[in-house]
Amino acid sequence: MRRLAGVSAAGQWQALVIAVVGYAFLLRLVYASQVELLPEEAYYWSYSRHLDFGYLDHPPLVAWLIRLGTSLFGDTEFGVRFGAVICGVTTSVFLFRVTRNLFDEPAALLSLLLSQVLPFFFMSGLLMTPDAPLTAAWAASLYFLERALIAGRASEWLWAGLSLGVGLLAKYTIALLGIATLLFMLLDPVSRRWFRRWEPYAAALVAVAVFSPVILWNSQHEWASFAFQTSRRLADRPRFSLHKLIAGAMVLITPTGLIAVAAAIIQGPPPGLAAAGGLSMHRRWRLLSVCVLVPVAVFLCFSLRHEVKLDWTGAPWVAAVPLLAVGIAARRLKGAWPPTLCAVLLIYGVGLYYLVLGVPGVGYSEHTELVPVEWRDFARQIDDVAADLNHRHAAQVLVVGMDRYAIASELAFYGGGRSPALAATCSAHLFGDMGLMYEQWCPAAAQVGRTLLLVAWDAPALADARLAGQVASLDAIHQGTLLRNGHTVRHYYYRVAHGYRPIGPKGT
Repeated sequence: MRRLAGVSAAGQWQALVIAVVGYAFLLRLVYASQVELLPEEAYYWSYSRHLDFGYLDHPPLVAWLIRLGTSLFGDTEFGVRFGAVICGVTTSVFLFRVTRNLFDEPAALLSLLLSQVLPFFFMSGLLMTPDAPLTAAWAASLYFLERALIAGRASEWLWAGLSLGVGLLAKYTIALLGIATLLFMLLDPVSRRWFRRWEPYAAALVAVAVFSPVILWNSQHEWASFAFQTSRRLADRPRFSLHKLIAGAMVLITPTGLIAVAAAIIQGPPPGLAAAGGLSMHRRWRLLSVCVLVPVAVFLCFSLRHEVKLDWTGAPWVAAVPLLAVGIAARRLKGAWPPTLCAVLLIYGVGLYYLVLGVPGVGYSEHTELVPVEWRDFARQIDDVAADLNHRHAAQVLVVGMDRYAIASELAFYGGGRSPALAATCSAHLFGDMGLMYEQWCPAAAQVGRTLLLVAWDAPALADARLAGQVASLDAIHQGTLLRNGHTVRHYYYRVAHGYRPIGPKGT
């Protein structure tokens, strides 16, 4: 009877895990087509309209995946995010398999749960940014590296190289996983034998071969993307941001997760697991620990003198998921995990519902440029203004978003399909600011003499003295209003500029 009760309890526990995983996946699947695009997603969709082997600020894989999704499902939110959903599934599959290889089936199920529920993994499986394919490639690379280094299978090195190469097509930071692998091989006596074998070197060549289109693109564009991600960031004004890095980690994997990762690395495997696995278990633990610590240490050092972004440490937490899963199975922090996971699931459900339908009595932030709310209505209103101007001036006005890319990208996505005026938008680089890829897609020299519809979130951006020096004349500033459920979300501003003329280096 006691054995039957144990089997029954195990079955109920597994059913609960599978139910939570299914809920998290369905939540993403449903809202992927309902929540409006973030400005970054709309910008990467603009990538997909200008397919190439590279871009100034990222490699091209995100654009290729968006083009695949929109080819299947049209220029819709789900079409853009289809690749992210697939990448989220891929991440979970590889994390399940690597955890099962390293530990056991219960830990693998918990790894599957964490890869669906922890904030970074939930969002990277929903939002189409370079982090989605990066995370999937990171998980695949970790799986094949484990098969090569721990299981000793030489043939897996080539698959590891392929996965790393695909990751480099997504985001350059996966190179840190290669450095972590090299360090593990130096530290681990058993793995040093691979330095005398050809397979790791072949894996490196495979990774470079897969990545070669990006190298070619950079060689043809004065190494612009490599410089943008390295020397440009290092040249920024020094600032201390370690506190932001730590806060970001707590957001990405929850405070419970951050504490649990630190405890797992410091304390090592649970006593029972270590006794059963012996030297092999310590090798497995060391591999995961090194693959977490090396990237995090790099970003930690960088944060002492430079600004960091929230998502930078996201993918490196892939190697932490098996450690967290084993910790949960061993009942480390046993009282903290259930409320943590329940809280984040509740936040996801309420937060996504709020973005789509709103919550009575709760308004929206005035910083709409950061939130996927009211972009459809914004595009409709600007389209009406542009259509009226085209009729009055008998010429096609160029809509210019007076920021880097958010306004231009969102207007093009939500209005370009029905309006010629929004099909080709431009950014503030026409007036000397940074416009990232818009500087190539909409060169200032090609807009000489055009009538511009300037759109901004703040009136002072349209009253800048620079504007008068680059146009023949300016009309008055007008205000528009975005509403949700009858309540004002925020105001925006626009004015017409006649006779544009580029000046300075960007206009030559």
